[in-house]
Amino acid sequence: MNQGRIWTVVNPTVGLPLLLGSVATIAILVHFAVLENTSWFAKYWNGGTVAAAAPAAPAPAAPAAKK
Repeated sequence: MNQGRIWTVVNPTVGLPLLLGSVATIAILVHFAVLENTSWFAKYWNGGTVAAAAPAAPAPAAPAAKK
């Protein structure tokens, strides 16, 4: 373990819950920020459908070369 001596300073029964709790808190905050700052995320979570874009019109055919 790269930083294994940290457990000589911080008891694992305190450090691990703090570490995992902070990771969970950050993940919740990131999801909340995305939910509040985008227009599509709430619709996605609620099962909204996105209208499909109409297919592009085909390109006009090039005129045939004369021989």
